[in-house]
Amino acid sequence: MSNAHLRTRVCLAALIALATAVPLVAQAQTPAPPQTQAEPPSTPRTYSAADFFKTTSFGLASGSGLAFSPDGASVLVSSDVSGVFNAYAIPVTGGAPVPLTASTTNATYAESYFPNDARILVAADRGGDERSHVYVRELDGTLRDLTPGDAVKANLIGWSGDRSEIWVASNARDTETFDIVAIDPTTYESRLLFQNTGMTLAAISADGRWVVLEERLGSADGNIHLVDLQAGGEPRLITPHEGSARYRVFDFTPDSQALMFGSDAVGEFGRGYRYDLATGSTTEDLKGDWDLTALSYSPTGRYRISAFNADARTELTVLDTTTGRAVALAGVPEGDIGTVRFSDDERRMAFTVASDTSPNDIFVADLTTGHALRLTTALNPAMREDDLVEATVVRYRGEGDVMIPAILYRPHGASAANPVPAIVLVHGGPGGQSRRGYSAMVQHLVNHGYAVLAANNRGSSGYGKTFLHMDDRRHGEADLRDIVAGGDWLRAQDWIADDQVAVMGGSYGGYLAVAALAFHPEAFEAGIDIFGVTNWVRTLTSIPAWWGAQRATLYDEMGDPATDAERHRRISPLFHAENIVKPLLVVQGANDPRVLQIESDEMVAAVRANDVPVEYIVFPDEGHGFRKRDNRVAAQEAYLRFLDTHVRR
Repeated sequence: MSNAHLRTRVCLAALIALATAVPLVAQAQTPAPPQTQAEPPSTPRTYSAADFFKTTSFGLASGSGLAFSPDGASVLVSSDVSGVFNAYAIPVTGGAPVPLTASTTNATYAESYFPNDARILVAADRGGDERSHVYVRELDGTLRDLTPGDAVKANLIGWSGDRSEIWVASNARDTETFDIVAIDPTTYESRLLFQNTGMTLAAISADGRWVVLEERLGSADGNIHLVDLQAGGEPRLITPHEGSARYRVFDFTPDSQALMFGSDAVGEFGRGYRYDLATGSTTEDLKGDWDLTALSYSPTGRYRISAFNADARTELTVLDTTTGRAVALAGVPEGDIGTVRFSDDERRMAFTVASDTSPNDIFVADLTTGHALRLTTALNPAMREDDLVEATVVRYRGEGDVMIPAILYRPHGASAANPVPAIVLVHGGPGGQSRRGYSAMVQHLVNHGYAVLAANNRGSSGYGKTFLHMDDRRHGEADLRDIVAGGDWLRAQDWIADDQVAVMGGSYGGYLAVAALAFHPEAFEAGIDIFGVTNWVRTLTSIPAWWGAQRATLYDEMGDPATDAERHRRISPLFHAENIVKPLLVVQGANDPRVLQIESDEMVAAVRANDVPVEYIVFPDEGHGFRKRDNRVAAQEAYLRFLDTHVRR
């Protein structure tokens, strides 16, 4: 049972994937999209932020849980249809989602059905504080906390193979380390199944014998250790290697005979490997032209799911291992298949599909016939998909002739005769990636006439381990200049108003947005910082305890505050706020455990002292990101209002 979705990564906003590769040094710059663009068949309609966020978010139950009800009649999902995420059941034959939880405050996410009755497991924290707990929803609808404690953070690992125990990762014993706790599904009594010594808990085999741990030796290096609970429980290294290589656990095979893991030890690409638990031998299992990001199996192992990060899109394959052929599905629209869940009898498969113009929708396929039924329509029915825009992948030249991949959204009607304002959008991390797919935030801005260039500056994942590590201990330097170069690339397009380009980002991207204003004061007309770091000295010394061993990995990439405080001060916008002369919007969650509110308070005060327009919005019921629809709408309206005031001429 994989615990991969629980592992805290060393980035502030996005999970760091194993690296994939594209050429680093330019031979020829990727051409821009055509400079002229035909008008769509009808005049596009303009929609409000509320319209975009009336689009409903849907997600399937945890991959570690049971997504289908015991009778196979329903699929368990999370949705914000009420404005706050809650758990719902959707009939596999179609029909309205049936609410199972009714939180009006804390986001509550569906985790798993119970194997033999209608109880479910859900997860929730408090106001975005990231101290998630695991709850059981009883048959009468009440919630029972299975992992109580104010300082506790706990997440579902899954069910034992015989379904006799619930396995949970918990830091109740030691706030910096996650142990495995087994919970009786009838009495709810718990016992310590595995006491961790400090490495990152990754997975446990279905038979309960094997536990696998990830050891972080640095941002570019690591190892996997295997624990045999029947033979003393001491971790044993299974990935000896020379040089630097990263390893990530995918999962044990359903028969508990092998461990599947990924590594970038060979070349730039992440490949899949199989470690035989009986013989100790490792064999290469799967490789492709891009990085392998997922590898898992259906309950019996008949179907293998693999996914590659192919130039910012997901290429997912469901392979029938009995025939050696990919499963063919009918009735599925164009888009990327995302998460996949199987019924225990493997007769049905639930999955999500999304595209640039269509958010995640849930489908269920009959694996005998291959016919798929759409269960949800997430896009606001008042909106036309044709009014939204397809993204394109472009590349522009950065410092040292490094080619920078980016996702470009071009408004309908933008042309040399009708140039539009633009935004360079910066992803979180460090080590995140801007990807193709639906974004209400981006599409709303594009719908209101702003071009968006979502840049993947050096240091982004998805383009090879060399590219990923080009910014290690050099943050706020060449990676920042890649963002400035993105603005220059936009201005070179004849359909862009070259005096109307802003920068915007969240988390680490928020840092780069403010850093652009501080260290390149004339590069952009304005900046928007969403939950962004502005004082690395404080951020790196106030990391939450539950990051545990991940703290050392972050220090390896960013620098240890005990020895690199001078550099952290040099790259922190707070200490250079006197340079900022362009308008700034700052958005902050009061409960953010990663970027503390005081950091944004101080940044805002420092820029206001320059007599520069600064807008500051603090959401009292959010943490590091948005959980509530009303807050997303309020923030989105603020982005557009700010841009229209300070950027659009």
